[in-house]
Amino acid sequence: MTLHDRGKSWFLAQLKPNCSNMAEKNLQRQGFETFLPLEEETRQCNGKFVTVMRPLFPGYIFVAFDVARGLWRTVNSTYGITRLVSFGKEPAAVPIDLVSQLMQRCDAKGKLLPPKMLKPGDHVTVTKGPFTHFVAEVEAFSPDRRVWVLMEIMGGQARVAVEADQLRTI
Repeated sequence: MTLHDRGKSWFLAQLKPNCSNMAEKNLQRQGFETFLPLEEETRQCNGKFVTVMRPLFPGYIFVAFDVARGLWRTVNSTYGITRLVSFGKEPAAVPIDLVSQLMQRCDAKGKLLPPKMLKPGDHVTVTKGPFTHFVAEVEAFSPDRRVWVLMEIMGGQARVAVEADQLRTI
């Protein structure tokens, strides 16, 4: 994943339902550079908690190409892609700073990394485990690298210890 080559810009392509992996492979096979940021999500399935990878922006993928070469029509006709996000007749470029910052927060495979700097008072969302999707406030840090958070559960406030990689800042 490189940020940009000479003449290339980043664009956002809308995906067909459940086609993110297929569209990414087809675009890369055609020589396009893609970026599909992913995050871990915990779901309850048959009474068990299962962690899966899902797109950070469901239904969209970033694609880099030179718009002057007319390659956007090729992207639009790629299997798994609905269309490029456009304003008017031509696709709209995504600001390079946005893509750059997203890439810096992801590993080489596009997985969103946990926030580097949490501090007491930060509001976070729990992303894994039985408290998935709960909003909490960071209270303190323990020496064993756990983060103590306060969350509202059944009308009261509970203090819970979680791993830092289970939190995402709001």
